[in-house]
Amino acid sequence: MTPPPPAGPPSPDPGPAPIVLVHGTATTPAIWTDVAALLRTAGHEVSTPERPRSGDLATELAWLQDQARDAWLVGVSGGATLGLAAAGAGLRLRGAVLHEPAVGSLVPDLLAPVAAAFADGGTVALGAALYGPAWDCEPGPASDDVVTARELAMFRGFEPVPLPATVGPVLVTVGGDSPPVRHAAAAAAAGLGATTRVLPGVAHHVARTHPAQFAAVVADWVSGRSRG
Repeated sequence: MTPPPPAGPPSPDPGPAPIVLVHGTATTPAIWTDVAALLRTAGHEVSTPERPRSGDLATELAWLQDQARDAWLVGVSGGATLGLAAAGAGLRLRGAVLHEPAVGSLVPDLLAPVAAAFADGGTVALGAALYGPAWDCEPGPASDDVVTARELAMFRGFEPVPLPATVGPVLVTVGGDSPPVRHAAAAAAAGLGATTRVLPGVAHHVARTHPAQFAAVVADWVSGRSRG
């Protein structure tokens, strides 16, 4: 299926915008508990919706169009990949902060180790390979192998496009402790029009392992303090 049509640019003076935190595969909105609390304490309106986990990019983008219209979209892992897809499709976002999205054939080996882990041990092995020891997942859709399989297929099949001029500012972050392939993906995102930044001392599961650091990055980006 093709993505939904672009929703158009934000209104010229939309005022303060909410922040929508989007989770990835094999996780729930609970990964955002600490980040959301920190952002709310700083005065931001924040939501942490549960994704459909449909395995269909068009369905996920249509959901995002409703959830994140005129908002800042913040995603980690698969949530970041969906954010990059949403920005590329021209959904009406204020902008985005995306930590370590996949970039399709631009870095084709990025998700190969994760796919191999899933083939060997299902969602439990995938979660450990993707997120490291901080990963935890209660029984439910996020730990269901059927759901994970269709999500993995969707993320591996995603192909990014250059970001349109109408989309708000997009920041792609990568962990300083993440492997070189993640840095290659961030460089590919820069080629699509995103601003990129290395976050020292962190890896993939930043929302769990370094919530204060990531919340500060998000707050600075949405406020314009860290944008040139």
